[in-house]
Amino acid sequence: MAKNFPHSFIVCECKHVSLGELLYAVKEKNAKTLKDFVFFTDAGSACKYCTCADNDKGEKKMDLYLSQILDKFNK
Repeated sequence: MAKNFPHSFIVCECKHVSLGELLYAVKEKNAKTLKDFVFFTDAGSACKYCTCADNDKGEKKMDLYLSQILDKFNK
């Protein structure tokens, strides 16, 4: 995550989940896995393109993936 994203940045377009919601799930709800993100925010529960680069089958690639957010906090 070399680029800085605002908290309003939409990470999961299908479920309209912002970076701020995901960070809240990590910091306040102790989310540590993709399943946790689905449970707390619904992010990654539809097309799954936002989960990681390997799952991104879209023509235009995502700028930020759920896995990158988790990697930053699960060190």
